[in-house]
Amino acid sequence: MAVTYHLPEDIAAVLERLEAAGYASYVVGGAVRDWLAGGQPHDYDLCTAALPRQVKELFADQHVVETGMQHGTVSIILHGNPIEVTTFRTEGKYSDGRRPDAVAFVTEIERDLARRDFTINAMAWNPVRGFCDPFGGQRDLQAGLIRCVGDPDTRLTEDGLRILRALRFAAQHGYRVEDETAAALHRNKAQLAHVSAERITDELLQILCGAHVGVVLMEFSDIIAQILPEITPMIGFAQHNPYHRYDVWEHTVRAVESIRPDPMLRLAVLFHDAGKPGTFSMDEKGIGHFYGHPVLSHVLAEQAAKRLRLPAQTEEQMLYLVRHHDAPLGQIPKHVRRKLAVHGEQNFRALLAVKKADCIGQGTTPGNLTELLQQEQLLEQVLAEQSCLTRRDLAVNGNDLIAWGIKGRAIRRYLAEMLAQVLDHPEYNTREKLREIFEQLRAQDDCIELTVNGMSAGSCVRKIKKLLSDIPQVDTVDITLDSGKVVLYGQKIPFEQVQHMLAAAGFEVVL
Repeated sequence: MAVTYHLPEDIAAVLERLEAAGYASYVVGGAVRDWLAGGQPHDYDLCTAALPRQVKELFADQHVVETGMQHGTVSIILHGNPIEVTTFRTEGKYSDGRRPDAVAFVTEIERDLARRDFTINAMAWNPVRGFCDPFGGQRDLQAGLIRCVGDPDTRLTEDGLRILRALRFAAQHGYRVEDETAAALHRNKAQLAHVSAERITDELLQILCGAHVGVVLMEFSDIIAQILPEITPMIGFAQHNPYHRYDVWEHTVRAVESIRPDPMLRLAVLFHDAGKPGTFSMDEKGIGHFYGHPVLSHVLAEQAAKRLRLPAQTEEQMLYLVRHHDAPLGQIPKHVRRKLAVHGEQNFRALLAVKKADCIGQGTTPGNLTELLQQEQLLEQVLAEQSCLTRRDLAVNGNDLIAWGIKGRAIRRYLAEMLAQVLDHPEYNTREKLREIFEQLRAQDDCIELTVNGMSAGSCVRKIKKLLSDIPQVDTVDITLDSGKVVLYGQKIPFEQVQHMLAAAGFEVVL
C-alpha cells in the first residue's frame, strides 16, 4: 500500500538511523492499527532487525535505557521522551501465563508478527518498505473482526489477559469477535486465574466504559463471571415483577449502558442489584420481591472491590452508591434539602444518575424517569437558593453554644437539632431564631444530680466518666470528687441503668 503516514520527528529520526545502518525497522502494533482505523496513535512501538547491543551502539550519542535487554527492548531518550525499540523475536513457552520463558532474536519481521495476539495488532509499517500484513489484519480491521493470530488456544494460554483484551476491543470499538476466537475465549476463561488483579482491573474498567459494553456483557457473561463470581447468580435470574421486563442480569447490563462511562459509576451500576437473587421472595400473587437487597449488594460489591484492589476512593464511592441506590431522594424542597444534608451534593448527583440508569434498565416505567428529571431540577433549585445544608452553614457554631452554657457531646446534638429545623425552614437560619430554638431544646433537656459514695481518687472520677459515656442519652458528666456530686446532662437519661451500672462497678448511688 503506497500510503505515507506522518510520523513524529523523533520516531522518524530513530527509524531513519536504524535503516541507514542497514537494519530493517518498522512501526508496529497499535499505531498501525490506529492509523488504518482513521485515528491518531497515542504511542509508537518500533521493532528492528538490530540486536539490543547494536541499537545501543548506534545511539551511543543518546541516553539509552536497558528496558528489557533479555527480551530485546531498549529505550532511546530523545528530548526527554522514551522511544522503545525491540528486536524482532520469537518466543518460547509461557510457563507463568504472562511472559515467555525465553525469546530468540530473528531477522524477519513476519516471524515477529506471528507471536502477536490479534491480527489487527500484527501489522507493521515503514515509510520506505510500506506495510507488512501477513495475517490479514487490515482485512479484519475493515470487517470489524477480532481474530487471534494462528491457533487461538495457543495465543490465549500464553497470556490469559488476552481474553480481556479481546473483550476490550469489542467494547470500545464495536468489533465482533470471530467465531473460532470467541469459542476459544469461552474455552480458556480459566486462564484468567493466573492474571494479576491489577492487570484484570485495568482491562475490566476499560471494558465497562466502552461504548459497546452491553453486547460484550451479554455475549461473554461467563467470562465476566470468571473474574467477578458475584454476578453469576444474576445471570438468567427471573424477577417475576411487573416493574421489570428483564432478568436481573439483562436489567443490569442495560442500566450499565445507560449511565455515563465513568468507571466508578459503571461499577456501582454493575453491582447495584447483585443482592437480588439472595433476597428473592415471592408473595401469594406470584410477584417477586427483593427486600433488603441493597445491603447484600453492598456486601458482594465490597467483596469484589477488595479482590480487584480498586483505589480507595473509587471503592468508597462505589460502595456508597450501591448501598443507597434504592433510597428516596425527596419530591419536595425540604426533603431534598434533608437528603443533601445526608449525602452531600456529589453523592446526591451520583445517586440520581444511578437511579436514572436503573429506571431505564427496567424497561417498564418511563414515567419514573420523568420524576427523576424533575427531581434533578428540584436539586438545582435548592442549590441555587444557597440553603443551609450542614452544621457549618448555621448562623451559630459550637463556640456560641459554649458561651450559652453547653459543653461536651451536647454541642453536637444541639447543632444537629438546629440544623434539622433549618432544613425544613431555611428562614430560621438567623442567630436570633437559633437562640430561640436553643432555649426550647434546653428546656426539654434532662439534668440528674447524684451523690456517688466510694469515690476516693481521680482514678475513680475517670472510671465513672468512662462508664457513663457509654450511655447514649448522656451528653455531659460533671463530677466533684470531694463531695461525690455527679451531675448528668442529656435527654431521657435512664436513671436505673445509671444506678445499676455504677453499682456493678462498686459505687453506691444516692439521689
